[in-house]
This record gives sequence, C-alpha cells and structure tokens, in this order.
Amino acid sequence: MDLVVATRNRGKLAEIRRLLEGSRIRIRGMEEFPDLPEVEEDGLTFAENARKKAEIVSLQTGLPALADDSGLTVEALGGQPGVRSARYAGDSAGDGENNRKLLEEMKNVQGPGRRGAFVCAMALCLPGEECRIFTGRLNGFLLEAPRGEGGFGYDPLFLVPEYGKTLAELSLDIKNRISHRGEALRGVMEFLDTMR
Repeated sequence: MDLVVATRNRGKLAEIRRLLEGSRIRIRGMEEFPDLPEVEEDGLTFAENARKKAEIVSLQTGLPALADDSGLTVEALGGQPGVRSARYAGDSAGDGENNRKLLEEMKNVQGPGRRGAFVCAMALCLPGEECRIFTGRLNGFLLEAPRGEGGFGYDPLFLVPEYGKTLAELSLDIKNRISHRGEALRGVMEFLDTMR
C-alpha cells in the first residue's frame, strides 16, 4: 500500500518512516508530488489541521494520505504554544527562535508549573472514505536550558521523567516508542491491520 505523508518537515517524515519500517506500507513523501499546494494550517485544533492536510493531499494524489499536526502544550502558558508550535516566534521562525521565546515566556515559572505535553492528532484519509483521527500524548517537563543534539523542535527542552533525559538525548528508537506521534501512529497501524 502506498501512503503519502502530508508533511514537508523532514524530522517528522523520518520518524514516520522509521516507525513503519518492515510494514507493508510504502511511504511516499510530498517531494514526489511537486505540484501539491501548500496547505494553510488555520484550524483551531491539532485534529482540524491534520484532517485538512490529509484530505487535500489524498484528493490531489488519489492515494491514501496521512497527516499529523502536533505540538507542545504548556500548562503555565494556558496550552500555548499549541497549534502554533512551529510558528510560536513568528511565521518564519525556526526551532532556535521558538525555543528562545518559550524559555523567555517560562523564565519565572518553577516546579510543577513547568509541566507540558506533546500532543499529536494524526489524520488518515483513504480515497472515497471518511477521514479518521488518531491521537497521542507524551507528558513531561520543560527545562531551563536545552540539552541534547537529536530530534527537532522543542525536543532539547522537553524532559521525559521516566528516562531523566530530553527527547533530544534519547535515541530515535526510544523516542518513537514513547512519543505522542508514535502512539498516534500505532493507532493508525492497528486500524490498517483490520483492513487486510
């Protein structure tokens, strides 16, 4: 089965490819479809954004499409950066700028107030069928300074208490096993397995 992953984020694509290694699914990236439009993520929730991306890519390619929208939610910030995680410091901001803004916003927050969670909504759209949404969540704490060289986004700031390490310090295999995206993708795989 061919599955188009509706993302231009290489880090997300690599994680999804790794998670689906050994499956009967052949991952196709958006770079194989240069005429696909940019999809504006203007939804109010992760699920709305994921559904919109997957629907458009499935309609344009005629293939099953998978899209996720995910991000960091921080209790002390009322759930921000949330759906604006990738654009927290501005529409053209990179990971470093987003991380610096988050650290600045959190500079006076201590202890339990530094709780956060990575949340993922993943939409699977099969041609001619209703899209399905799968979700995942990973709870943790925000550090006061980045640690680790791996991952992307807020990974260097996000401490996973069970491991005593940030997501940027964990191997990709461990990250995939515990992550919000991994949890959502396992739901997708379980659903696809029922279709055999």
